[in-house]
Amino acid sequence: MKKHETFADVISARGIERRDFIKYCSLIGTYLGLSAAMVPKIIFAMETKPRIPVIWLHGLECTCCSESFIRSAHPITADIVLNMISLDYDDTLSAAAGHQLEAVRKQIMKEYKGKYILAVEGNAPTKDNGVYCMIAGDSFTNVLKETAADAMAVIAWGSCASFGCVQNARPNPTGAQPVHKIIKNKPIVNVPGCPPIAEVMTGVIAHLLTFGKLPELDRLKRPKAFYGTRIHDQCTRRSFFDAGMFVESFADDGAQKGWCLYKMGCKGPTTFNSCAGIGWNEGVSYPIKSGHPCIGCSEPNFWDNGPFYTRLAEIPFVGTNSNADKIGMVAVGAAAAGMAAHAVGTVIKNKRSQAETTEKED
Repeated sequence: MKKHETFADVISARGIERRDFIKYCSLIGTYLGLSAAMVPKIIFAMETKPRIPVIWLHGLECTCCSESFIRSAHPITADIVLNMISLDYDDTLSAAAGHQLEAVRKQIMKEYKGKYILAVEGNAPTKDNGVYCMIAGDSFTNVLKETAADAMAVIAWGSCASFGCVQNARPNPTGAQPVHKIIKNKPIVNVPGCPPIAEVMTGVIAHLLTFGKLPELDRLKRPKAFYGTRIHDQCTRRSFFDAGMFVESFADDGAQKGWCLYKMGCKGPTTFNSCAGIGWNEGVSYPIKSGHPCIGCSEPNFWDNGPFYTRLAEIPFVGTNSNADKIGMVAVGAAAAGMAAHAVGTVIKNKRSQAETTEKED
């Protein structure tokens, strides 16, 4: 990799017109929830800053995050994101293998100490010294710790790396743990989903390249720009929910007419993601729109929070456009308000009792 090669240099060499470059920067700004005034800053960063070396590790996972990443439906996103970064190590996508590829990883760690991004897909088995996932004769857990030591930041791709997913589900026979349970001393951003949306993955990298830091995160270390709103609040079937029109079975008339899937176990009311806003396959659709209830794959422990097709017992309705942090604050506020109301009621009751006692004495 050329040390001073910028993102703009690469796309220019590939024949991508500046107009498409500007559109791409604007699109990234929109995805990140930035104002139009920030687009020039994104453009400047893309034109002047060198590409970021990336080491992409694979632990216990199914490679669905990589599948999503390389199959983005937006041509400039799918192509440019591989030019925005210098993907120098990926044991799934790299042509090299074995000792040759491991030598590349160690070289990057040495030459770009403190300047490379560690992207992790999958989680780490910790039971029995990590023998359930071995890379080049060493456990993935050790490889993860070694590679993270000099990384500038760590991106946990997908629910496996972010929260543990199916490998971490009960009874968790391999002792699988998400990245943040293993790496404690580095900036970490979780990008959950099974898999995450390709444009969300692109947006996180673009923010890091543009501003030199991770985007604003919620309490679960997810970027608020993409995980700040419940799917329920942007759902194309929301009007049917409000009208009480629900699908009772996948074969009934409601299913044919696109009614709400809440009674079929849809987790949209408790899931924070951009599925309804960005969509999949160039924004064509997302699971709920296609007729399948949301299974909440971007939430912690979603595999253990089933069964998937059983109606939710309780859902926190606190208004539209509510994020995870706000829901927590509302819950605390509601509790405080309840205690305050109880205290006021007690004072009134006591004063009333005192007044009645005084009247009797008189």
